[in-house]
Amino acid sequence: MQPLSVVIITFNEEQNIARCIESVKLLADEIIVLDSYSTDATADVARELGASVYREKFRGYIGQKNLAMQFASHDYILSLDADEALDPKLAASILREKATFEYRAYKMNRCTNFCGKYIRHGLWYPDTKIRLFDRRIGKWGGLNPHDKIQLKEGFPVRKLEGDILHYSFNTVDDHVWQNNRLSSIAAASMYHSGKKSSWFKILVRPAWAFMNGYFLRRGFLDGKDGFIIAINTAHQVFLKYTKLYRLQNGKSRKIAPSISNTRIAGKQSVAGEI
Repeated sequence: MQPLSVVIITFNEEQNIARCIESVKLLADEIIVLDSYSTDATADVARELGASVYREKFRGYIGQKNLAMQFASHDYILSLDADEALDPKLAASILREKATFEYRAYKMNRCTNFCGKYIRHGLWYPDTKIRLFDRRIGKWGGLNPHDKIQLKEGFPVRKLEGDILHYSFNTVDDHVWQNNRLSSIAAASMYHSGKKSSWFKILVRPAWAFMNGYFLRRGFLDGKDGFIIAINTAHQVFLKYTKLYRLQNGKSRKIAPSISNTRIAGKQSVAGEI
């Protein structure tokens, strides 16, 4: 078997971290947790379950995840958020690959649990992501909070069977609150990267997000939850481009919101950037 490091970033994740660690115990040669000075028992729970815990001030999703990889002893990295866990099929798929690691990078589906129900349609599924890779040919990039693995050119990616289970929002209020926070982070990131908003984008992008998720990607098959998700996704897009418009016109403070007293580890937008 080839060695594998599982890497997790955390902040106030005592309700989730045990589930995440337990799901990888059979395949991890080490578990690295980089904690942003949690005020709850996250670090203690992780240590009790055998993880090596380090602490660093949060530097954004991309910076924090790249830093966390530096604490790993092995080159093959499985990167998870604290509110994620492997389903048995995906864990078995990774165990099979560990025999040789024939590929340098692997992608897998992510299935989000919304208010107690797994969402199987719309923009939230299959939500395919690269999470297992050789750190010598890949690193975290993108624009916060839409982080993603960026690989050197010329390396094929294998798709694994099974899902990452993402325990995202327990209530609709959680989703609405997170929309406001993540849209602020996204707007600030876009502003600093030189991207622009306009009235056209403010009006059209949210409408397209709803149409794409609810109709084209068949979010309606998830019932009322599919409708709620489509509406909230459109709302997040509306907020993002509205806040970016205000930033570029000097009507808002040109900084991202503080992350103090908030969970950071797994609350990125599940659908990626729109």
